[in-house]
Amino acid sequence: MGDGELRKKSPWTDFHGRLHGLLRRRPLLLERSAGIVVAVSGGQDSVALGRLLADLSPHWGWRLTIAHCDHGWRSDSAANGAAVVDLARTWQLPVIVRRADRAIARTEAAARAWRYGELLAIAQETGSAIVVTGHTASDRAETLLFNLVRGSGGDGLGALGWRRSLGPGVDLVRPLLEFVRADTAACCAQLGLPIWEDSTNQDRRYRRNRLRLEVLPLLRSQFNPQVDRALARTADLLREDGDCLDAIAAQLLSQARVDDLGVPAIARQPLAIAHPALQRRALRQWLCEQLDGTMPNRDRVEALRFLLTAPNRDQSDPFPGGAIARVSGPHLLWISPKSLPESPP
Repeated sequence: MGDGELRKKSPWTDFHGRLHGLLRRRPLLLERSAGIVVAVSGGQDSVALGRLLADLSPHWGWRLTIAHCDHGWRSDSAANGAAVVDLARTWQLPVIVRRADRAIARTEAAARAWRYGELLAIAQETGSAIVVTGHTASDRAETLLFNLVRGSGGDGLGALGWRRSLGPGVDLVRPLLEFVRADTAACCAQLGLPIWEDSTNQDRRYRRNRLRLEVLPLLRSQFNPQVDRALARTADLLREDGDCLDAIAAQLLSQARVDDLGVPAIARQPLAIAHPALQRRALRQWLCEQLDGTMPNRDRVEALRFLLTAPNRDQSDPFPGGAIARVSGPHLLWISPKSLPESPP
């Protein structure tokens, strides 16, 4: 279906045009004919995304499934889920609702981990390779500020990118990162879309809510009315720089690998003479491999950096799982718990 025909067959707004144009500029973001799970909370961002994708789907040939995850934190959460089901039926799309069958700790991190786990499972059950969420440039600005005050490096400041792996065979994609929250509100208003207001978004006990409700409005009024887009642009640039440095670090790690010592090992000298920024990234990649994909924190990476120039037989404190890193001449060895001598009784 051509663009002109698409405009005739569905209500066409500037928001449709912007998203359609973005996907044409980034054809690998949401591939044609892909199976896509659309995470819809009922709030304005995800509702706008669901409607725009439903309208654009005839052109792109997607197989869409609406997914709603209910943490069970609010008394109106069941009604919220029912409203999402009604929306999906209006859009003539299949919908899956998941409700927590156990208490989830009332933290943003715990809720996010449970939600993404459910979305991954739904994607695998429906044979979908992509999960999309309604994150916008406003969310990206919040994330940058949130991580900045925690002392994060460039990777943390450039978080919330366009695409990342969610699990085996499934990617998480955020197609609305060129939109701000005011755009999604206007889109819902123009299309007459019902929005379910989540009362927890007004709870100032959560730090991210304080950023959204207090800090960003101050920055918009006193410094830059377009601060959401400006900070999102900074995050994008940092993300690109980080991707480049990661690629260079991967090459450095490849040069340092030693495969004939019977245990995972790397040569210290190539890393010791590298720039500290590349040392950290290469060691983080290696440590992530040894920890089965768990991303190590800065302290654990710095413990390995220390060993690059440490005396022979020096070793780290145990890592999660009990393994240690030990200096053996020119090499750094990864010693599993079963290879360590037993402590005397």
